[in-house]
Amino acid sequence: MLQNAVPASVQQRLLDYARLLRINRPIGTLLLLWPTWWSLWLAAEGMPSIANLVIFTLGVFFMRAAGCAINDFADREWDRHVERTRERPLTTGRIQAWEALALFAGLAIVSFLMVVLFTNTLTLYLSFGGVVLAFIYPFMKRYTHLPQLFLGAAFSWAIPMAWAAEAGELARITWLLFTANVLWTVAYDTLYAMVDRDDDLQVGIKSTAILFGEADKAIIAVLQVLVIVVLVMVGRQAELGTFYYLGLVGMATLFVYHQYLARDRARAACFKAFLNNNWAGFSVFAGLALDLAL
Repeated sequence: MLQNAVPASVQQRLLDYARLLRINRPIGTLLLLWPTWWSLWLAAEGMPSIANLVIFTLGVFFMRAAGCAINDFADREWDRHVERTRERPLTTGRIQAWEALALFAGLAIVSFLMVVLFTNTLTLYLSFGGVVLAFIYPFMKRYTHLPQLFLGAAFSWAIPMAWAAEAGELARITWLLFTANVLWTVAYDTLYAMVDRDDDLQVGIKSTAILFGEADKAIIAVLQVLVIVVLVMVGRQAELGTFYYLGLVGMATLFVYHQYLARDRARAACFKAFLNNNWAGFSVFAGLALDLAL
């Protein structure tokens, strides 16, 4: 009944905003959420405070949406030449560029206010770095073949922020987690970039998928091995036990599966491998949470 009461033009407008902010595609939010929760649980040595859990879960959602808005703003001219992105609302003109910028600014401000009002000074200082990384990442594919590295830093910056909010300080293990997540992000986003590689070559967009060339799968495998190695170091330093390492075994098994999916570099299979990384992140979180609880 409510749907019938809303004009079709308004429904279409809301749908376009949802697509711009990727509300209909939560994979990016989940890939950002799991490492943030790794950090919260480790910093608290168990269940974190409800306040921090709510703040950083909402913050992940808001900042991922903000990142999508600024990404589509940066790529609005290029997206029309890429098969996967040519129907995005900003590219087709259904949403204007200024609207995307306004949404980015609004979501970033809301996230910033949550940090200001409900966390500590160290977290506040760190938040500036997060906003800068979220803003500059989409433009890096113009200048470097390593935009995935900048995405890794942006997707990992919630780790020191969450740790600082929960523990009031940073530790060496914080940066081990940060390093593991940067490596993991570069690996899975290279799989994502392999989906668009042919289009990107024609348009002139840079990516690790193009940089790595025929060595792409081998380099992704090396990165995946390094992720496991660094997370083992995290486990040793935090004196974690069996459930945590079972979670790492789950992640490693899924990494092997990703290599199998991408064996022929088919677009659909590479995209499926990218999406499956959600379960790799969940596997580590489930093992970590169980270990700390028991």
